[in-house]
Amino acid sequence: MKTFFKWLLRLILLVVVLVGGFLIHVIYFKPYKVDWFYDRVFAQFALDSPEMLSSMRILPPSLDFYSDKFDDASVAHEAKQVQLVKDDHAMLLQYDRSKLDREGQLSYDVLEYFLRIQVEGDQFRDYDFPVNQMFGIQTSLTNFMTGTHQVKSEGDAKNYIARLNKFPLKFDQVIEGLRLRESKNIIPPKFTVEEVLKQMDGFTAKPSKENPLYVSFKTKLDKIPADKLDQAKRDSLLAGVDQAIQQSVYPAYKKLIDYFTQLQPKAQSNDGAWRLPNGDAYYAYRVREETTTDMTPEQVHQLGLSEVARITTEMDEILKGQGLSDGPIGPRVQQLAKDPAQLFPNTAEGKAAMLKQYQAILDEVNAGLGNTFDVRPKLGVEVQAVPEFAQATAPGAYYEGGSFDGTRPGVFYANMRDTNETPKFAMRSLAYHEGIPGHHFQISVAQELTGVPFFRRVLPFTAYVEGWALYSERLAWELGFEKNPLDNLGRLRDEMMRAVRLVVDSGIHYKHWTREQAISYMMENTGMAESDVTAEIERYIVDPGQALAYKVGMLKILELREKAKQQLGSKFDIKQFHDQVLIHGALPLELLQRVIDDWIATQK
Repeated sequence: MKTFFKWLLRLILLVVVLVGGFLIHVIYFKPYKVDWFYDRVFAQFALDSPEMLSSMRILPPSLDFYSDKFDDASVAHEAKQVQLVKDDHAMLLQYDRSKLDREGQLSYDVLEYFLRIQVEGDQFRDYDFPVNQMFGIQTSLTNFMTGTHQVKSEGDAKNYIARLNKFPLKFDQVIEGLRLRESKNIIPPKFTVEEVLKQMDGFTAKPSKENPLYVSFKTKLDKIPADKLDQAKRDSLLAGVDQAIQQSVYPAYKKLIDYFTQLQPKAQSNDGAWRLPNGDAYYAYRVREETTTDMTPEQVHQLGLSEVARITTEMDEILKGQGLSDGPIGPRVQQLAKDPAQLFPNTAEGKAAMLKQYQAILDEVNAGLGNTFDVRPKLGVEVQAVPEFAQATAPGAYYEGGSFDGTRPGVFYANMRDTNETPKFAMRSLAYHEGIPGHHFQISVAQELTGVPFFRRVLPFTAYVEGWALYSERLAWELGFEKNPLDNLGRLRDEMMRAVRLVVDSGIHYKHWTREQAISYMMENTGMAESDVTAEIERYIVDPGQALAYKVGMLKILELREKAKQQLGSKFDIKQFHDQVLIHGALPLELLQRVIDDWIATQK
């Protein structure tokens, strides 16, 4: 018996040594298989991002080591991550791509493109504005706590409090990066500084128990059954949140408020990327990065002008049918948009009715897509209002993906700051874009993919993601979901906005247009409310190139669909085409074209 246990112990030690050696090899050296390398790359970034792990919920509760932490936002950590990207790209190139099968080569090419474009952009590492009116810790961290951090147990609640008490650390790290940018004369535009200060002043003006961080926590806590958490513990946890808001959250905001206050006199310009050091090269890079093409800023501008002219003709025809024949497109659309029959009351009841109508639109289209899609997501989607504290500068709508474990659905957030900004004829295209069959279908289908490296389920390529969502607006119209001419006008108005983006984004950052010039052009051509247009233009100024992705991506999908129709004739199946676009995850447009070309060849 002693001999048996002796050999058993040796066997166990051998297994431990072998497993340990395998892990050391995979972690510190070039993994034997490229799939192991893919897993390592994803694990490196995921395990280093507590916020990503909380959002995805891909680890079992027993492995929850992260829910009391935030991502490291320090300058040193950013440099470490950049070097990791460079090292990973160099190692990926050491694998022999020719030995991979077709799907394996696609995975290789997706990751290679993603890493390469980041390496290329490292020269512009500090050119962004990490705190601006659209996004930044002043809104995103609270959104993360209220929308992503779950509170289903006492442990979750304690982690929530622990994270609140880490607000000062996170804010200090971000301020460090802001000071570095300031030292390089990369200072946010004047309107950004003013609007961020307004956001933070409004957030901290509320008593702690009226703060969204407290209110949402209490709502989550109330859902825990009484037999799993007694009243004394509930009261103690609520007191802990109250104390953390007063002693950690508000002082962290005060520090960022003080920084932006002293920055205010230095922020005198509202110009584009061209004013930054080597700004023209930076914008050219942003065009390539966001469109995943080799288009130049000039090509983008000319494409925008031609698309604006085409869509103007289609909108003009509908407007004339409504008895509106004279003047630019924008003022005529605005006349319709102000018709009381097209507006929900700007009251609590009106906003609730508007949200209900959005949900009805999604339910209708979801039930009517049977002949158009084979692959559909299992995860559901619901409509919610944009959190009140973020409404003033948030976009008109946006989508937030659900969790990988299926416990949190996808959410289409609609901005309820003023119902007069969104006439009823504009609601359908918005719902199709953010919800079904737009972002919700594409992002959820990608999350649910099997048999591919995990990074293929999560990597974002803006031109593909936003191009699909804009294509979805048109698809819904083609399928007959917008029979009312005004609904189609709403679709065209939104497509016009994306075409105008090509003109004004390149105008601001490449042709030196002023903020006011861009606002005027967009008002004249879209018919959007002035408040919406102003928010849009200010968004483009702080995030160069991002707005180009929508139209470029949509046009590529339409081009590929038409190509497939022409070459396949009677063999063309719209369901199979959509499957091919969706089932590979997000792709750079050049790789999407390869996928569709391969599919066409196979069908032939």
